[in-house]
Amino acid sequence: MKPKLTLYSRTDCCLCDEMKAVIRQAAATTSFDLEEIDIATSRDLQALYGDQVPVLFIDGRRAFKYRVSAEQLAKRIRRKRSAFFTDIASRLGKGSS
Repeated sequence: MKPKLTLYSRTDCCLCDEMKAVIRQAAATTSFDLEEIDIATSRDLQALYGDQVPVLFIDGRRAFKYRVSAEQLAKRIRRKRSAFFTDIASRLGKGSS
């Protein structure tokens, strides 16, 4: 199962552009689904995030704010994937006893 990344950003934001570039770089070596949300499309999102973008969530949990390196992102995704498979293996092991 691929992790789902959700990026909250806005236009004309150099940090947002930087994070998008890092995400594209990480996509070359790491598999994930990406949803980009422009906070300008919603007053609620504007009120929630204001100038505090970009914010990147992995599977619904906030993972990074403002900056991330491709290495940090790939490591977090691998760790998330590893935890997922460990949980599945644990559940399968409990069901076979």
